[in-house]
Amino acid sequence: MTVRGAADRAGDHPVIEKGARLGYAASGVLHLLLAWVTVRLAFGSGGEEADQQGALSQLGSEGAGRVLLVVLLIGFVLLALWQAVDAIAHGSAGERVKAAAKAVVYAVLAVTTIQVLSGSGSSGGSQPTAGLLGSGIGRVLVGLVGLGIVAVGGYHVVKGWKRKFLADLRQHPGRAVERAGQVGYIGKGIALAVLGVLVVTAAVTADPERAEGMDVALRTLAELPFGAVLLCLIALGFAAYGVYAFGRARYAKV
Repeated sequence: MTVRGAADRAGDHPVIEKGARLGYAASGVLHLLLAWVTVRLAFGSGGEEADQQGALSQLGSEGAGRVLLVVLLIGFVLLALWQAVDAIAHGSAGERVKAAAKAVVYAVLAVTTIQVLSGSGSSGGSQPTAGLLGSGIGRVLVGLVGLGIVAVGGYHVVKGWKRKFLADLRQHPGRAVERAGQVGYIGKGIALAVLGVLVVTAAVTADPERAEGMDVALRTLAELPFGAVLLCLIALGFAAYGVYAFGRARYAKV
């Protein structure tokens, strides 16, 4: 049996299919939490980081929340596995690359969840970036990463505006979920674009603090005129994406 054939059979296993749906639901929970910490940042009442780790840490601060974190971890792992299987067994070269990238994203979320559960934070996260920014080639690489993040953000905006996300579903999820998907993809895309611009700026100015992640991007927005309003709009986008993710858990093509 070939590797592709084995992956195809694994992808058809009921555990992988149900796990992928659980993973999409876990993504929904994560984005709702991210919306909450973004709103708290907008009104100056949040001490946690306004990123995925901060959102998960907020959930894990209570006993029942830690149980839910374990469920999210299982969902992220199984969804990463399903995306990896999809990258091996299905679609064109471009579709496989996209599936592989998604597998990495969900694997990183699984690792982040493990870190939150174990109480080990991501200290010193800007050190690799600082090292890269110390050389000309490194700054070029960081700049290219930033441009890539901007491109991904733009892709999300276009996908939301043109409702291309409906192609990921086996049937129409209903008007409410469709609208949530539009708002969610556009809002998330804008947040990613801001992050990408900051990473490019870090490459130009050799300032690693600007490339530290979503938390810095959102805090930068908070410092702008009407920053609280902008953050609330982005929080609305995160929340809408979370609602769409729950719809995707039910209607996704897996």
